[in-house]
Amino acid sequence: MPQITLRIDPEIEQKIRELAKGSGKSLNRVVQEIISQHASFRTKGKGSAARSLKKLAGGWTEKEASEFMAAIKPCEQIDEDMWK
Repeated sequence: MPQITLRIDPEIEQKIRELAKGSGKSLNRVVQEIISQHASFRTKGKGSAARSLKKLAGGWTEKEASEFMAAIKPCEQIDEDMWK
């Protein structure tokens, strides 16, 4: 893979180091992700597992999730007479 040398301000370097440490990622990975996000493209085959699963299975809005939880609420009630 090609390499690029960048000269950046110390404040930016510190922020990148904090992001890397907080996410458990390498400095290189964090810089690649920042560039990809801001350049409006993603590197081939390099998506998060959650993003990949959401693309495959879909996702719910907050409203849809709330409606679902309200709909299954009666299923969570225990019929005491059945357990005697």
